[in-house]
Amino acid sequence: MEVCGTHTMSILRNGIRSLLPNTISLLSGPGCPVCVTAQEEIDAFIEIARQDDVIMVTFGDLIRVPGSESSLQNERAKGRDIRVVSSAFDAIRISKDNPDKKVVFAGIGFETTAPTVASAITSCRKEGIRNFSVYSAHKRLLPALFALMENHNVRIDGFLLPGHVSAIIGTEAYRAFFDANNIPCVVAGFEALDIIYAIFLLVEQIEKNEPNLVNSYQRAVTSKGNLKAQAIMDDVFVRSDACWRGLGTIRGSGLDIGEGFSEFDAQETFSFHVAESEASSACACGDILTGTKTPMDCPLYNKACTPMTPAGPCMVSSEGTCSAFYHYNTRGKD
Repeated sequence: MEVCGTHTMSILRNGIRSLLPNTISLLSGPGCPVCVTAQEEIDAFIEIARQDDVIMVTFGDLIRVPGSESSLQNERAKGRDIRVVSSAFDAIRISKDNPDKKVVFAGIGFETTAPTVASAITSCRKEGIRNFSVYSAHKRLLPALFALMENHNVRIDGFLLPGHVSAIIGTEAYRAFFDANNIPCVVAGFEALDIIYAIFLLVEQIEKNEPNLVNSYQRAVTSKGNLKAQAIMDDVFVRSDACWRGLGTIRGSGLDIGEGFSEFDAQETFSFHVAESEASSACACGDILTGTKTPMDCPLYNKACTPMTPAGPCMVSSEGTCSAFYHYNTRGKD
């Protein structure tokens, strides 16, 4: 299983599945940040965006994800001020340009994006910017790996570990997971040859029955990772329980804004209520994220659900499995 949306896209775009024998299956796991964002978190973004004098700032993929009753894209069409940016620092610029507005950044993603959001928050404090806040829906990858191994509906014989996250947390961060599960693990890069080589290393470990934790992306990933990025995350965020689409609530898998930075926490500074909700039962995105289904198993795939009319985030995101299958899996091999 690859647990990185960029790996999923590279695998499909380069036709890697079609090169493998039938004895090797690749499963797409919960590696797409937009896809794992829970339904109630999408609804919370929408509720904040509906409030007066608010500018909601978001990454591009998130804007089209359907909530329970609407989406950020629909709210923007109704006149709400919702803007797409490429980084949290773009949101700071918007805050400076609009001092009479409350600017809220929709914080999603794993350890890859969380340090930049934490840095944006500390920068706002240093510059005295008071009209900027973050709704943190960030997730930690490691707890999700443990949760996947507890899911007995899917068989995973090895993991292609994500290069981006690993560059931040380092390979030794996986040591406890590997020791607990004794399963082959390889940190992989994103070029076609990176992925094929990582698959070779996994197969070699399985055939020899010699599980190991291997870093095959040494040009970007070290054993300890990016210590500065880890430090700023630890300074701004605290670990919390978080709800994942497809996996439910996972203990210690979230990153909430700590009390020391509470003035930048949108959950503290805004008053809103989000009713409990669930994703559409017809959409199989949650099962696809856990590897128990492929897009072709979903009754909506390429019918009611297409990139133009997405039923769930797996078809919306540029890193979503359904989107990758739709654009690149021309032979239909699952």
